[in-house]
Amino acid sequence: MLDQLGLPRLRATPVGDATPHRPSWLTGAPDTPNGADRPVSAAPAEPESAGYRHSSISDYRSAYAAGRADPVSVARAALDARARLDATDRPLRAFLAMDEADLLAQAEASAARLRAGVPRSWLDGVPVAVKDELDQAPYPTTVGTSFLGRTAAAAADATVVARLRAAGALLIGKTNMHELGIGVTGINPHHGAARNPYDPSRVTGGSSSGSAAAAAAGFCPVAIGADGGGSIRIPAALCGMVGLKATYGRISEHGAAPLCWSVAHVGPIGAHAVDVAAVYGLLAGPDPADPNSLGQPPARLPDASTRLDGLRVGVLDAWFEHADPAVVATCRALLDRLGVTLVRVDLPDPDLVRLAHLVVIVGEMAASQLAHAELFAAGARHGPDTALNFALARGLSASDYVHALRVRASLAEGWARVFQEVDLVATPSTGCTAPAIRPDALGGESDLVTLDRIMRFAHAPNLFGFPAISIPAGYDDAGLPVGLQLIGRPWSEDILLGMALRAARRAERRAPTVFANLLA
Repeated sequence: MLDQLGLPRLRATPVGDATPHRPSWLTGAPDTPNGADRPVSAAPAEPESAGYRHSSISDYRSAYAAGRADPVSVARAALDARARLDATDRPLRAFLAMDEADLLAQAEASAARLRAGVPRSWLDGVPVAVKDELDQAPYPTTVGTSFLGRTAAAAADATVVARLRAAGALLIGKTNMHELGIGVTGINPHHGAARNPYDPSRVTGGSSSGSAAAAAAGFCPVAIGADGGGSIRIPAALCGMVGLKATYGRISEHGAAPLCWSVAHVGPIGAHAVDVAAVYGLLAGPDPADPNSLGQPPARLPDASTRLDGLRVGVLDAWFEHADPAVVATCRALLDRLGVTLVRVDLPDPDLVRLAHLVVIVGEMAASQLAHAELFAAGARHGPDTALNFALARGLSASDYVHALRVRASLAEGWARVFQEVDLVATPSTGCTAPAIRPDALGGESDLVTLDRIMRFAHAPNLFGFPAISIPAGYDDAGLPVGLQLIGRPWSEDILLGMALRAARRAERRAPTVFANLLA
C-alpha cells in the first residue's frame, strides 16, 4: 500500500544539505510580552453578502440590545434544534455533546451581564461551538473516538476556549469530528456521520466536520476547528463557510489533543468573513503554554490600509485545474471578480509535497497514540479508515520520517522563491464538491480515491506552516458549495481576511436546506 501511495519516490528524492528544522521565516519580532493581557479585538461590522445571509455576531448583538432574544432563549433554542435535527432519518450529527446544565448556567450569567450593562465583550452571549479535539470544561475530550475521555472530563479549558470564555462567548457544545482527525469526510462510525446542511445526503468534509455543519446550519456564527491537513478549510469549503488556518504558531495549540505537532493548527470556521476575522483577532497571539506561539509578530486585522487592489496571485494552471470542471470554473470566475493580477508560477512538485505531508502527519499521529497503548490492550478499537492509516504508519521507519522533514525543508525554499514573485497563491479548496454518503460507509470506510479528490490542495499550507483561507466561491449545478483557497506568506492573515471580505460582496450565497434559526 505504501508503494501505491508513492513512498518509494519520496525515499529516492535527493535533499542536498537540507536539515529538518522549523523554517526560518516562521520567526519574527515578539508580539506583546509573554503573559501580558491581550486586548479583545474590535467588534465585527455588519456583514456584506450577495444573497442569503446567515445570522452574524452583529445580529445577535442587535437582537439582545432590542430585547428580541437573550442568551437563555438562544441556549434553549440550540438544545431544541439539536434534538430536532438529530431525530430525522438523516440526522445532522453536528454535535457530540451539549451539556444542558452547563449551557444554561453560561446563558443565565451572560444574560445577567447584559441586563446590567457590563458585557465582557462584543462576543458576550453569542453562541460558539468547539471541536471535540480541544479541552473544554466540563466535557470530556473524546477526539471522535469511542474510548478516549471515558474516565474524566477536561479539568481546564484549552487556551482558545479560555479566550472565548473570557470574552463571554456562549459555548454551546462539543462538535463531531472524523475520528482522531485522521480523515477528511466526517464519517464517524462511533458517533454517526456529520451531514452537510446544504444536502444531508452528502458529507461535510473533515476532520472539523461538526464545526462546519454547526456554523452552516445556523447554530453559531463561528465554530472552532483544527487543521493538520486541511481539516478547517475542507469542511468550510464543502459546507459553504469561511475557514481560516493561520500561520503555524499564530493561535495557541495548548489544550488541543496532541496529534500532529509540526503541522497542527486551531482556527475559526464561520458564515461571514467579518466574524471569522473578529474571532481570529481574539484568538491570535502568544501563549506562554505553547512555545511555538511565542516568536510571532503582531497580529493584524484588515482595515483601510490593507492593500488588496492589484495583488499578484500565483496560479499553477495544471494543479489548479486538477479538479472537477464545475469547481475549476467557479473558482476561476471568483478570481476574475476579485481585482487581482493573476501570475503563472512554477510551484514545487505538488505530489512530492503530498508525500512528505503524508509521512509527517501519519507518523506523528501514530506516535501520539503510543500514550494509549494500555487502552488498545484492553480492547479499544478504531474505525476502519483510522485503523488502516495507523497500519500504514507502522510501515514507516524513523528514517522515512526524518527524510520527509528534510524534503519539507528543501521544498520550502521553492515556495519562498514563489512568494518573492507573488503575494498569494490560489487553488480550489477541494477537488470536488461534497461527495454522497454511501449507505455502506456509515460503519466506517476507507476510500483513498475520494480522500485524494477532497484533500488535493490542502497539504502545502500545513507542511510549510503558511496561512490559508477557504472562501465561498459559489455552487455547482447540484447546488453544492464550492470553495476557493488562498495561501499567503507567513503572518499575512490580514491580506487573506481582506480578500475574504472582498469576496463576500462578489460571490453568491444561498440558504442551506437544513437550518436552525436560534434568533427566531
